[in-house]
Amino acid sequence: MTKIWNVTKRWFIEMGSPPLFYRWSSKIMPWLGILAIIFLSIGLFWGLLIAPTDYKQGDVYRILYVHVPSAILGQSIFMFMAACGLINVVWRAKISGMMLKSAAPIGMSFTLIALVTGSVWGKPTWGTWWVWDARLTSTLILFFIYAALIGLYSSIDDKTKADREVSILSIVGLAIIPVIKKSVDWWQTLHQPSTFTLTSSPSMSPDMYQPLLLCVIGFYLIFAFTLTLNLRNEVIDRERSKNWVKQIFVN
Repeated sequence: MTKIWNVTKRWFIEMGSPPLFYRWSSKIMPWLGILAIIFLSIGLFWGLLIAPTDYKQGDVYRILYVHVPSAILGQSIFMFMAACGLINVVWRAKISGMMLKSAAPIGMSFTLIALVTGSVWGKPTWGTWWVWDARLTSTLILFFIYAALIGLYSSIDDKTKADREVSILSIVGLAIIPVIKKSVDWWQTLHQPSTFTLTSSPSMSPDMYQPLLLCVIGFYLIFAFTLTLNLRNEVIDRERSKNWVKQIFVN
């Protein structure tokens, strides 16, 4: 147990140190990119071309292989940001503020994709591009919260102060996540129940569900890759006056 604790402690220290993170992240980025391509290629090929046609929706349902992973990532990234915000507020970890800023545009992009693909799916299914449905409306609010976080960062020159303000807002904004998750249970809604649940087995056939799972994993890997890329750029920007950054560009 002592050895595991020491390894875990060392990992957190390395992750919290900008120069150590920068060197460590360069080793995992290629693997994240390769794995993302593999999982997404298999998942999308299987889901779009091989999975059987749905007996109710026909081939229209295939958009879920993009819509569902995007919606899941939009919510998951915000929870990740709230966790980074909490760490920043409590422990003042420098890297957590950088992670918060780096993750925001990625989460906003996934949420936008979820909204657009949901509208495309809704047109043939519901007969309209948009309804003020509880799930759709709460997801739109999440999109606006992402936009507010990004806008707040842009309006504050002091990055340490910006990190703290955005951290607090992300923690408060976390309240929208259970509203999104439970909206189909709390209100009368056109949106179908969640595809992924921890309490019950999926209602989809394995031929439909398995490629969806691969796509979700692939989207998480895309997030990990783009977060690492954004964070590396943010680290260089904030630490550009430090000797270790100057040595990188000199070498």
